[in-house]
Amino acid sequence: MEALLWETPEEIDKELAIRVRRIRKRRQITQEVLSRMSGVSYGSIKRFETTGKISLLSLTKIALALDCANEIKDMFTEVPYRSIEEVINENK
Repeated sequence: MEALLWETPEEIDKELAIRVRRIRKRRQITQEVLSRMSGVSYGSIKRFETTGKISLLSLTKIALALDCANEIKDMFTEVPYRSIEEVINENK
């Protein structure tokens, strides 16, 4: 049985942006400094923290700059099988 998810994609993205902002602030890094560290434009960082909208490439650059690259690299690595058919179909 699939778990029910009550959050919209936009809400999930916004929560991710809040987490990244908390890390940035905890490390006392301004948006401008993060922009220089990551190579992501200041406007993109500001928009991400406000709306949750960002490209995957820019998110990866930010994660690298914040020394959180493993968080990106480990996505989808521990996804459990939902059925025996998924096990059978995995290597097809």
